[in-house]
Amino acid sequence: QVQLVESGGDLVQPGGSLRLSCAASGSIFAIASMGWYRQPPGKERELVATIASTGSTNYADSMKGRFSISRDNAKNTVYLQMNSLKPEDTAVYYCSAVVKSDYRATYYKYWGQGTQVTVSS
Repeated sequence: QVQLVESGGDLVQPGGSLRLSCAASGSIFAIASMGWYRQPPGKERELVATIASTGSTNYADSMKGRFSISRDNAKNTVYLQMNSLKPEDTAVYYCSAVVKSDYRATYYKYWGQGTQVTVSS
C-alpha cells in the first residue's frame, strides 16, 4: 500500500501565496508521475498540474503562470507553489501519484486525503 499525505492548506487573503506539499510513503518501487487536483465547493474535481519523473510538467490553462509544480524524487514528494491566489482558487486540493509497488506490478494511481485552501478576505 501507498500513502499520500498532503500539508500546507490554509486560509489566505486574495493575492497571497501558499505552498502545498505531498509526501508518498509505503510500498514504492517507482513513481511515474505526481500531481495536484482540486475540487471547488459544489463542483467536480479538476486537474491543477502534473509532473513526470523526468520533470516534465503539465498545467491546466487557468493555473499557468500562477501555480508551479515541482518534485523531489529522493523524498517522493511533490510541491505546489500557488501565487496570486484568487477566491475562485478556494477548493480541497488533492495529491495524486502513479506508483509501481514492485518491478512486476503495474502502475496504480493513489490519492491523498485532501487539504483545504480557502482564499478570502
